[in-house]
Amino acid sequence: MLYSWFQHIHFAWPMAFAGFAVLPLMILWYAWKQRKLSGAFELTINPSVRKISSFRMAMRHLPFLFRLLAISALIVALARPQTRFDENLQEGEGIDIVLCMDVSGSMLEEDFLPNRLEAAKEVAANFVKSRATDRIGVVIFSGESFTLVPLTTDKEVLLQQINGIQKGLLEDGTAIGDGLGISVARLKAAATKSKVVILLTDGDDQGGRISPVEARMMAKSYGVRVYTIGVGAESSETLMRSIASETGGLYFKARDKDGLQKIYNEIDQLERSRVEVTTLKRYIERFHPWALLAGIFLVLELLFRWLLLRKISG
Repeated sequence: MLYSWFQHIHFAWPMAFAGFAVLPLMILWYAWKQRKLSGAFELTINPSVRKISSFRMAMRHLPFLFRLLAISALIVALARPQTRFDENLQEGEGIDIVLCMDVSGSMLEEDFLPNRLEAAKEVAANFVKSRATDRIGVVIFSGESFTLVPLTTDKEVLLQQINGIQKGLLEDGTAIGDGLGISVARLKAAATKSKVVILLTDGDDQGGRISPVEARMMAKSYGVRVYTIGVGAESSETLMRSIASETGGLYFKARDKDGLQKIYNEIDQLERSRVEVTTLKRYIERFHPWALLAGIFLVLELLFRWLLLRKISG
């Protein structure tokens, strides 16, 4: 219990612990003094002294022990133990990001380990963990699109939903325009200046309610920057490059899981939040119990010394 307390405590004046160096000197002095008294006690022939010898042997060291404990508690109190609370204050503006992920049947190809979809989920989850101050949403698409998670700062919800993505949630196909269009719709009303979509797919567009060209124009008109990631040999590089370049983003080609992780790391560095976090440290003084303990041990020393002297004189 005491060890756990010290693990969670901060000392304002740790130099006070140098006072513990006095304790060994006190113990040596006390031992020397007791050796002298013991010799004098053996030479005495006073019957009253012999009568109380057993009591003195049992009690004579207690006052000194209480003095040591009182000094120890006082030293800890002088070191000013404190509990620290850190409060983070954020100033500035974060980034709103939508992860737009292809969940079509071809994402189960195993050229990525264990497959494209699982690799994309793992890397997306790592990206979410690294964005402490941003709002993030998730849109999935195949033959149709769906907002899996609206923009939120709740990382637990995001990770839970990303980990739960699987093939078969939507009609099969690759409607890139629908996925991008829904993602832009999630961002267009956002008050933040920085709006980003990370669009990941492994195939050519196979049509949908919104064409990729229309979705690209929507993104450009609403100031949404789109980073596009092509996974596998089948992805439409020309289309993905045009979407990225027209919206101020970049196009990346991922050939394996490690490459995909590096792409997300690069995007993470490119899109840094303009948020300043100020940490305020607050302290609560915890020396009072130790000062009280020192007083209690001091009283016990005086009390036992008085009882001992009274017994001897009686």
